[in-house]
Amino acid sequence: MVLDLLVIGTAITLGPLHNSAFILLLSARRGVRLGLAFLLSWLANLIAVVAVVVLLTGGRPPARHSAPSTAGIAAKLAIGVALVLYGAHRRRRPPRPHGPPRWAARIDNASWISAAGLAWLVQPWALVGAGAATVLEAHLSTVGDWLALTGYCLLATLSLIVMEMYAVWAPTAAGARLNALRTWLGGHQEQLIVTLSLLAGLWLTGASIFQLVS
Repeated sequence: MVLDLLVIGTAITLGPLHNSAFILLLSARRGVRLGLAFLLSWLANLIAVVAVVVLLTGGRPPARHSAPSTAGIAAKLAIGVALVLYGAHRRRRPPRPHGPPRWAARIDNASWISAAGLAWLVQPWALVGAGAATVLEAHLSTVGDWLALTGYCLLATLSLIVMEMYAVWAPTAAGARLNALRTWLGGHQEQLIVTLSLLAGLWLTGASIFQLVS
C-alpha cells in the first residue's frame, strides 16, 4: 500500500494542469488568499475521499481474495490500464498549442469560492480514484498506516504548499520564478501528461496484476 500511495501521490503533485492553474491564481491581485482557498479545497478533497473509504471499511481492510478486496484491486487495475491507454493516445495525437485558459482574463475578480471550486475541477480524478482503491488496504489500528495516509495527502498537495509558502515569504521573487515555471509547464504540458500517465498507469497495472495472482 505504501509504495502505491507514494507513486500515486507523486503523480498527482507533479501534474501540470493544477500547478499551472495555481500559479495563475497566485498572480492575481489577492493571489495568496486565492491560492490558500485552492490549496485547502484540494487537500480537503483528498482527505474526504480517504475518510469515505475508511468509513466504509471501518478502518480494517477486507480479507484477502474476498469480493471487496478483489473489486478494489480490479478497480485499480482498470484505472492503471485506462491511464496507459490515455497516455498512449496523447502521445500519438498531433501537438496542440496550449494558451492560458479563458477564465485567466477574469482572474483578478475571482472569489475564494471560485478558487476553491477550481481545485475540485482540476483534480486528477483517475489518480484520486486509484488512491481511494489503495486506501481499502489501510488498517487504522497501526500507526504506520495512519502515517501512510497522512503522508499521501500531504505528498499529493506538496507542490501547492511549496508555491504558497514561496509566495508568502518572497512575493517578488516568487512572482517572476513561478511565472517562468508556468511558461515551462505550458511548453511541456503534453510530455508531462504522457509521462505521468504512462508511468503511473504501468505501475498500477503491474502492482494490481501481482496482487490478483499472488
